Amino acid sequence: MGQLIENKSQPAATVDPDNISAAELTRQDELKDASDDIEEGQAVASPDDAGVADPFNNTQTDNTSLASAAGDTSIKSIEDKDGKKITTLDLSSYAQTVNSSTWSPNMKVNSAMTIRMQALLDWNHASPGPIDGGWGMNSKKALINFQNMHGLPATGKMDKKTWDALNKNISPDRPVLVTYTLTDEDVKSTFAATPNGSEAKSKVKGLYYQDIKEMLGERFHMDVRYLDKLNKNKSYKAGDKITVVNVRPPLKQTITRVVANKADKTLYAYNGDKLVATYPTTVGSSATPSPHGTFKIVNKVKMPWYKATVGEDKNKQVFMLPPGPNNPVGVVWMGLSKPSYGIHGSPMPEGISRQGSHGCIRLTNWDVLEVYANIENGATVELK
Repeated sequence: MGQLIENKSQPAATVDPDNISAAELTRQDELKDASDDIEEGQAVASPDDAGVADPFNNTQTDNTSLASAAGDTSIKSIEDKDGKKITTLDLSSYAQTVNSSTWSPNMKVNSAMTIRMQALLDWNHASPGPIDGGWGMNSKKALINFQNMHGLPATGKMDKKTWDALNKNISPDRPVLVTYTLTDEDVKSTFAATPNGSEAKSKVKGLYYQDIKEMLGERFHMDVRYLDKLNKNKSYKAGDKITVVNVRPPLKQTITRVVANKADKTLYAYNGDKLVATYPTTVGSSATPSPHGTFKIVNKVKMPWYKATVGEDKNKQVFMLPPGPNNPVGVVWMGLSKPSYGIHGSPMPEGISRQGSHGCIRLTNWDVLEVYANIENGATVELK
């Protein structure tokens, strides 16, 4: 139901981020979740809804207009590509190698090919989550999902038919890595450290991006650590040229139903019976599993507020957390006909598929915005 799961794991020694393992990433994600004091929570369209037992209770509404009061510059940063000029000038030799790389049978695993494969999956709407140059769980799932989308044997391994299908609708001249020039608008965006604890979060105007790197990571579908690797010694000032991923075009398919599969940690998006997109997701947890069954989307909200409940019994307190990309439900909430459950974004894109949630369906902010743009109230949501 949007809240984060408490985990009592103890910190371990710092690990070199260039050699970080999946297990260590999972441990770090759990520790980040553990730092939150939320016992339970609920997304709401505005603070005025906080006193209602369930403001989204089986009511068909579209509360997009209510979000405008809170401002949605963070969403614009992710969605609006107009004016965000990219070129292939001033690219490093590594970036040029990525852009010219092509698959061949029996080739050795290499970083350039990994990035190209992740980008191709992103472009084909089989989302690998944050692009990071590592062939981890979400990339492997994305390749299997792409193969299923195109009627290919779901081996999770690259072969000629899969490679050809990945490139079928992509211009051979489309670069994976591009040069982007930072604008005044970029560097003058509102940034602020995210406070610890719900009470402190409730006292700030917004749960903004903490810095420009976090904003750019979400805009260009990148893990911030990979963004850093590509742009060492950059100061991120207006006029600076940085290397980023050339992200996918908009999905031009109506989504009539989605299936959230906890075992696969994947959200499958369909137009009728046709699988048109897939996204890595967190679906509940062992402690607080998602309900099984078929439900409907009853409301869609950009930049939701979050009603956080802290403590229990006589120590129970309720705080209203303002909108922003670092809100516990990210930049979008799509409520289900099952009260208090929904599909939403995340303040931790790198933790998708490894975190737990209290029953809801959690996506990266850019993936949930793509779903939001292509699905309507009344669409079917199957949880299994």
